[in-house]
Amino acid sequence: MNAKTMTDMVDYGFIGVLAAMSVLALWLILERYFYYRHVDLHGFKEKESLEIALGENLTMIASIGANAPFIGLLGTVVGIMVTFVTIGQSGLVETKEIMVGLALALKTTAGGIVVAIPTIWLYNMLLRKSEVLLAQWQMLKNRGEV
Repeated sequence: MNAKTMTDMVDYGFIGVLAAMSVLALWLILERYFYYRHVDLHGFKEKESLEIALGENLTMIASIGANAPFIGLLGTVVGIMVTFVTIGQSGLVETKEIMVGLALALKTTAGGIVVAIPTIWLYNMLLRKSEVLLAQWQMLKNRGEV
């Protein structure tokens, strides 16, 4: 396996995983957002059943946001290893090759951060909305409307 093939595997592999994670996170976030907008609080008789319904997919969203930087970091580490393998195989130490290889390796870390920051921000927004809906249900229950 040559260095170009290894570099392409790192680029497409890790960036592909991060892209898939971002698409999945976006889908789950949109699903929760629209569910929260249209949830019928009067349809729940027990607080626990409402908590279960509101909490669906939140763990997956949090997991994507928490793990995306680590996927990016792993891609960076593998990219740096590929750079060193390339240098070792060629027997030449050229600053240009080293810098280009390291810069390309760091893009997966940046990709992981780009996935994580909005995912965690939106997760926190959804979590807060879930808490508000639970409080609204409790107020309805206290008034005897549920």
